[in-house]
Amino acid sequence: MKITSALFEAYLKCPTKCVLRARGERAEGNAYAEWVQAHSDSYRSEGIARLAAGAAGEASVLEPTSTEDLDSPKWRFAVDFEVHGDALESRLHAVERVPTQGRRQATQAIPLRFVFTNKLTRHDKLLLAFDALVLSESLRCEVGPGKIIHGENHATLKVNTAALASEVRKHAQRVTALLASPSPPDLALNRHCTDCEFRDRCRQKASEKDDLSLLSGMTGKERKKFQDKGIFTVTQLSYTFRSRRRPKRLAGHREKHHHALKALAVRVGKIHIIGTPELIIAGTPVYLDVEGLPDREFYYLIGTCVKTATEVLYNSFWADTGDEEQRIWVDFLRVLSEIEHPVLIHYGSFETTFLARMCERYGAPPEGSAPATAITSAVNLLSQMYAQIYFPTHSNGLKDVARFLGFTWSAADASGLQSIIWRHAWEKTREPTLKHSITLYNREDCEGLARVAEALAALGPPVRETGDDSSDRNVVSVESLGTRQTMWPKFSSPIPAFEQINKAARWDYQRDRVYVRTSTRIRRIAARKGVPRKASYRKLKVIVYPEQPGCPTCQQQGVRRHPPKTKVLHDIHFGRASLRSRVVQYRYRTFWCPNCQARFGVPKEFWPGSKYGRNLLAYLVYHFVKLCIPREVVGASLNRLLGLGLTPAAMHNLKIAAAGYYEGTLQGILTNLAAGHVLHVDETRVSIRGKAAYVWVLTNLHEVAYVYSDTREGEFVQTLLREFKGVLVSDFYAVYDSLKCPQQKCLIHLMRDLNADILAQPYDEELKTVVRGFAELLRPMVETVDRFGLKKHFLRKHLVSVARFYEGLSKSDCQSVAAIKCKQRFEKNRNKLFTFLEYDGVPWNNNNAEHAIKAFARLRDVIRGHCTTEAVQQYLVLLSVCQTCDYQGIDFLDFLRSGEKDITAFADRRPRRIRIATKIRSTTPVIDGEQV
Repeated sequence: MKITSALFEAYLKCPTKCVLRARGERAEGNAYAEWVQAHSDSYRSEGIARLAAGAAGEASVLEPTSTEDLDSPKWRFAVDFEVHGDALESRLHAVERVPTQGRRQATQAIPLRFVFTNKLTRHDKLLLAFDALVLSESLRCEVGPGKIIHGENHATLKVNTAALASEVRKHAQRVTALLASPSPPDLALNRHCTDCEFRDRCRQKASEKDDLSLLSGMTGKERKKFQDKGIFTVTQLSYTFRSRRRPKRLAGHREKHHHALKALAVRVGKIHIIGTPELIIAGTPVYLDVEGLPDREFYYLIGTCVKTATEVLYNSFWADTGDEEQRIWVDFLRVLSEIEHPVLIHYGSFETTFLARMCERYGAPPEGSAPATAITSAVNLLSQMYAQIYFPTHSNGLKDVARFLGFTWSAADASGLQSIIWRHAWEKTREPTLKHSITLYNREDCEGLARVAEALAALGPPVRETGDDSSDRNVVSVESLGTRQTMWPKFSSPIPAFEQINKAARWDYQRDRVYVRTSTRIRRIAARKGVPRKASYRKLKVIVYPEQPGCPTCQQQGVRRHPPKTKVLHDIHFGRASLRSRVVQYRYRTFWCPNCQARFGVPKEFWPGSKYGRNLLAYLVYHFVKLCIPREVVGASLNRLLGLGLTPAAMHNLKIAAAGYYEGTLQGILTNLAAGHVLHVDETRVSIRGKAAYVWVLTNLHEVAYVYSDTREGEFVQTLLREFKGVLVSDFYAVYDSLKCPQQKCLIHLMRDLNADILAQPYDEELKTVVRGFAELLRPMVETVDRFGLKKHFLRKHLVSVARFYEGLSKSDCQSVAAIKCKQRFEKNRNKLFTFLEYDGVPWNNNNAEHAIKAFARLRDVIRGHCTTEAVQQYLVLLSVCQTCDYQGIDFLDFLRSGEKDITAFADRRPRRIRIATKIRSTTPVIDGEQV
């Protein structure tokens, strides 16, 4: 089947329309589509007549029946004839023959196309390029640029059709594949539906399927994303909406439009509101609606509606011709000046453009005047309700919203497109009934606009779903929906007595108010409830701590400053297979060193400045950081089982003290990392009370450091790693490229990105060829690493394969966009993809850093964004110590109990077999609760 110009034109607008035309489907009635077709045919006939009138001689205009008639040298214009190419066919409006000066040069043929609109689109140019392509295939010669004659003044636009030929061929190939497919394309409503002859048919089909394209605000990409998730109908989409708390960082940003919420409003038939929208009209509302011809940029009717306490005033300013446009603008400003504090209210961007153009063409009213204030502060209702108020309509058009609110138009087919038909018919006939139809339509638009404005004002704060017979019974506040579905939803009823009865049936209410009056035993239980359990201890053991007058810092003799002190130690005793509380009374004497000004003498079992011991602090930090158990849970467990009486404030202070104690340990880890020969780095986000921040992870095979940063900017990394001279292993974040050191990009990240590109472009053979070459290059490298380890002696042999890969890549001539981007990515990172082949101990992936990121991710799930910046930094200090101990095969709890600050020194003092056993236990997988 040959592709005709009619099918090509239909495909540019809608693939479904192209298939329906190819099948010869009967078009339903669409007045605007019929008017456009009639107007286009009339304009083409008129254009051909103008060509004939302007040509000299009887043989100058030719109506050929075949391309053989074009061989005659006597014609100048050939009009209204069909040409056939290899697989294409077109009915040309006209062809102009331009003889050349030289003898050996062929005569040039210029295709002409007539378009009645004043404004041209890219589709018009592509149709002309289609004509030129078919003509060139028919004549077996090149066709020069084409011409489009358009508009009321018959302006001529010269188009370089050769530049559009490749795009036309691609579209033609898609049309061929579309028509050859046994299944029709997926039905999708779009902007062209309003002026398509198949409008009613497609809308009926979409309504029967409940298709997502019924939601006019959804783009094709968004619809495709939902369909990839298995969501194909509006009803399915409605069940995916979840109300979520808006982050504080987005408080000043505009709310985004939720298609799922729009679908939910359509399904339940109620207005849904996000936040507290408020329409404030500080003055006299003036409802504005303008009618015009967008093609000419001519505004011929300005309608206003002013509602006072006693009457409704409607003004209509009509322009017969374009010369009267300024007059109706002046009359409009005069009416505004007569209104006290006018506030212009309109719907959509058409009136916004109108006000701006009129001020530009004919001058704005004096600054500070009532009309000037009204124009600069005009209220667009569509922008007021966008993303905050969701009416149960498939679109936010004025007609749909006003009809939902109960307003109707006199004419069933009333629309902006219909008004264009009426206006053109009036210009030809001057029929008064046509003018009356337009002015009535404009007035009803103003009245519908007023109805919508009143509804929006009524939806202002407070907006709640009351459940009674009030005016907002069809309004739902999104905040009342909850964030998720629950097995025990909140009970609500339109009968207030039911809610009171339901409240009285709650378990806590009945036990505290009803059963306590019924049962003596429950009364005694309730009396004991809430009384904190006191810690009871046996007679405390008293330990007299020996005096140590020698200063532990400078070994000088200390001076007694106070009489003997008594202090109770609250600690934990670790047995071989047990854990018990330890409460001991210490008597000791403190000293002061006059040489170094140090105070000493407090028993080492006490944590400095606290009544709690080191074992208890180690136990708490171990659970907070290593096991990721919330503080409240750990405290409740210790208080119940050991009776320590820990308060949340005490645990918080102990965590702060531990972080301060190991701050120097973290600095030592950072120093060692910066001096190493290889470093893995990665970053992840963390929420600080709704504000986004970042945690950077720096690690090698032995140590890990977590560093907090408010931003993800590169200056922080440059400062942190300014002394590093080894090989940096990282992902493809551009900030790392600014560091002056050898770099190895994570090839796992690259492989995942390439795999995603292939899945997104399954038919791009060029992309598959490039990616397949990379896979074949990397596979033997990985095999060498598995066999010999990360040693450059064995890996350097693959450098020849790398050079060969890039040589082939440079010679490849990629055409697809995805393949070109893939090729550019390889070339850009050439010196950073295979660095591991030239160094010992440098891995080809960044899994080491990602493993460290997972440890922080587990901790992040516990703190859940409620911590302050200082609290997160304290957690990072302790987590750095914990992960470094894990990397070096040291038990984190043992290190905390030791009081040591240097992890490496602590590891060297421990027997090697203990460290190996600890490392094996920490890395052995667990199945069904047992290590295997």
